[in-house]
Amino acid sequence: MRQPTDSYSEFEVSELFCANCKRATPVRKRLLLVLPSGNKFDYLCSVCGNSVGSKMDDDTSAFTILPPK
Repeated sequence: MRQPTDSYSEFEVSELFCANCKRATPVRKRLLLVLPSGNKFDYLCSVCGNSVGSKMDDDTSAFTILPPK
């Protein structure tokens, strides 16, 4: 039997509902934190700039632990 492949490993958001604008609006993705466990992104409404959501990914390539001097 074949193993099912994961066709949708990760989605990118293009619009989210903004409580301030009272409708779905396009969003801008902003890097909020770089953590050892992954990156945290914040989604901002492109109309009013209100935060409408967030996302954690598990990409740890941006985080590097430097050896002590």
